[in-house]
Amino acid sequence: MLANPSSGILRCTAKPFNFHPNSNPKPKSNRPKCFVCPRRSSSRTKYCSLSLLLPRKNRKAFGIRALTDTAAVDVVQPYSVKIPVGDRHILIETGHIGRQASASVTVTDGETIVYTSVCLADTPSEPSDFFPLSVHYQERFSAAGRTSGGFFKREGRAKDHEVLICRLIDRPLRPTMLNGFYHETQVLSWVLSYDGLHSPDSLAVTAAGIAVALSEVPNTKTIAGVRIGLVGDKFIVNPTTKEMEDSELDLLLAGTDSAILMIEGYCDFLPEEKLLQAIEVGQDAVRAICNQVEALVKKCGKPKMFDAIKLPPPELYNHVEEIAGDELVRALQITHKTPRRKALLSLEGEVLTLLTEKGYVCKDTVVAGSETEPDIFEDEDEDEEVIVDGEVDEGDVHIKPTSRKSTPLFFSEVDVKLVFKEVTSKYLRRRIVEGGRRSDGRTPEEIRPINSRCGLLPRAHGSALFTRGETQSLAVVTLGDKQMAQRIDNLMGVDEWKRFYLQYTFPPSCVGEVGRNGAPSRREIGHGMLAERSLEPILPCDDDFPYTIRVESTITESNGSSSMASVCGGCLALQDAGVPIKCSIVGIAMGLVLDTEEFGGDGSPLILSDITGSEDASGDMDFKVAGNEHGVTAFQMDIKVSGITLPVMRKALLQAKDGRKHIISKLYYELHVSHVKPDKVNLIIGSGGKKVKSIIEETGVDAIDTQEDGIVKITARDLLSLEKSKAIITNLTMVPTVGDIYRNCEIKTIAPYGVFVEIAPGREGLCHISELSSDWLAKAEDAFKVGDYVDVKLIEVNEKGQLRLSRRALLPDADHENSDLRQPTDDSKDVPSSDKNKVKGTSSPKNNSSENTLLPQKKFIRRAVNPARDRANINNDASKRSSSRVVGDSRKDENTLVNGGANIGQ
Repeated sequence: MLANPSSGILRCTAKPFNFHPNSNPKPKSNRPKCFVCPRRSSSRTKYCSLSLLLPRKNRKAFGIRALTDTAAVDVVQPYSVKIPVGDRHILIETGHIGRQASASVTVTDGETIVYTSVCLADTPSEPSDFFPLSVHYQERFSAAGRTSGGFFKREGRAKDHEVLICRLIDRPLRPTMLNGFYHETQVLSWVLSYDGLHSPDSLAVTAAGIAVALSEVPNTKTIAGVRIGLVGDKFIVNPTTKEMEDSELDLLLAGTDSAILMIEGYCDFLPEEKLLQAIEVGQDAVRAICNQVEALVKKCGKPKMFDAIKLPPPELYNHVEEIAGDELVRALQITHKTPRRKALLSLEGEVLTLLTEKGYVCKDTVVAGSETEPDIFEDEDEDEEVIVDGEVDEGDVHIKPTSRKSTPLFFSEVDVKLVFKEVTSKYLRRRIVEGGRRSDGRTPEEIRPINSRCGLLPRAHGSALFTRGETQSLAVVTLGDKQMAQRIDNLMGVDEWKRFYLQYTFPPSCVGEVGRNGAPSRREIGHGMLAERSLEPILPCDDDFPYTIRVESTITESNGSSSMASVCGGCLALQDAGVPIKCSIVGIAMGLVLDTEEFGGDGSPLILSDITGSEDASGDMDFKVAGNEHGVTAFQMDIKVSGITLPVMRKALLQAKDGRKHIISKLYYELHVSHVKPDKVNLIIGSGGKKVKSIIEETGVDAIDTQEDGIVKITARDLLSLEKSKAIITNLTMVPTVGDIYRNCEIKTIAPYGVFVEIAPGREGLCHISELSSDWLAKAEDAFKVGDYVDVKLIEVNEKGQLRLSRRALLPDADHENSDLRQPTDDSKDVPSSDKNKVKGTSSPKNNSSENTLLPQKKFIRRAVNPARDRANINNDASKRSSSRVVGDSRKDENTLVNGGANIGQ
């Protein structure tokens, strides 16, 4: 419903006045003087031109008078319209505030009011391939009825939250701007009122889209933005802050009445189909807003400055293709980024030199140069008759056949650069569609090679180097207490503390360039927030892990999707730091070639997985998706064309899911982080590192890293070797209890004083000769040999964790407690030096009985840990059903545990 509360024409009733340059007044001139002050001079204006100064020699006064009725000035009339959005209405008003701007609007939702203005420069700036648009958004504390709590009481540098909203406004506006318009355009947005219930960010996107539509800036369509929440199974358009507390989805969508231009959102492993349903709901809401706004634009929109658009000459495109077409094809076939970039720069320089300095003669002109054209000249001497062979006498005019001269063509440097970039993009897209291969030789669905390393930095809590193709991220994790959390000042005045934050850095060196290096740019803030929100759902709760977590992602190489590399590297670094994450996630960037029919395709959109920098710049979409094989945690899409439809998004999301599965299979089976008791670390290392080296050789893992605090990191190429090493280390660090019984254990070594029995993979104990049999034995070899299997009982664990076993204690006729027939146990003098460590800690029965009084009296049955089983299957009621626990056959990997399970040294 439109309203026009006041008349639309303002008439100036001021009386004419005279200005005299000298002190002597002169008579008024009868000639009327006209004064107008239009926004910019244009041939289209209906007002007379401005003439303020008369020639000094005339010394005549000039006057300025009000416009007559025939030259009245139109000013913006106040209009307002209410538009239904979700379960309520938003109010859009224009013509009340900021009437000197090209356009200004206020959008109200509840008691939240956002004011947005659009202005543009009077003169165009230097042409470039980037539209000169700047967006500034500010949340003033006065909007919530408060002032800043800091030392400075005035709002200054934009906060990260405001920068992110600036990007939300900027990204959907750019695809609607027309090429060739170079007047600098500025969008300013302020939150004038905030009720704490209705979020201003989606209103700011809608307000900016309406303001641009009302202004003189030439654009294709009106845009609007909405937020979509998911509470239960119901999608909510523009939910309140209270509703968002229970929402499983935070999606902000912007688009036109027919297509989607930008989405950004975060969720907790939401399936792709659910996400597509939310996008469909958002697109319907945006369509309704745009249709209502069109009526407002027709009523009070200003004429668009289409005449200010200046494009390069159309023939220049053909000239560039003629000069550089073959070389472009060869340059785009170079696999690596740096050589390809240098080849394209060299080729661009050659094209510039030819078209701007030397001049270019097109092929058609050269071919036609062999023909002749008549050269017409007059006979200077009328009295003399001149007849030349081949001439035709036409009186005083003679026609002489001469060869045609070709005229070189020259173009501006700016136009040549713009056209060269567009032609390069065209050739790259053609190569992908026609040849089915990208610049690096991959197919559209193929992922670049992946490599990762952990634990690079010895002093950091966690570190990882993630490399995907020519994109590389160095992720570092540091931990702190709650006092290290980041404090955020907001409009509501309630202190907000962030215990997890990710900071993204993109130095110019990562692309081999020299550039600015200082405060984080808007792009760095945006990419960092995307990676942070991607990792947030996998973090443990405060009660389980009460630490502040800081992740730094420094991009050391970049050739596309560096933000998603930060997700992968950040997840690895969190595991390297020992953070108990819920699961592993990865990120991937998807691209698009929308119009394939132009390049010989079937017309259907072509989706590209894991795009590079050139494919991002020359393609039609940059769609980043993070999550695992089960769902999505974060997503962000930017469009460079007029928009895409839901079927295209569906195809991109499903292809991104396949890409995530591939990355997870290549990445996250490579690293395993576990905790053991610090005093068990030496058992893993062994004497001189022999044990850890033998585990690596036996299982085939890449590395086993141990730390003094008990953190053990295993890096492997495949899951099988990783699980083998995990099983050995688990059994090595297992905490046995006196009284445990182990069945079918293999005798590994026979010594003069007894045998060494393997009770679990990689874990051995000494069964002294006196504990082998109830009868007296002179030598262990008399009754046993290597490879035999025996049942043993754990009777002692010394201070170094060495185990003393007994077979005799399990014999039916054994009276282990009161037997008087014992062999001497002080056999250390007969023990070879290489085996002393194995026997050290054994003592006489007398000493054993005194020491055993300090051990727990309750007995347990335990087994070797099965690596294929989860510890959640352990029966915690085992001790209630039996006074001792029996461990199954140690020869098998699939041991069955009777009445309980093994305790891992954690």
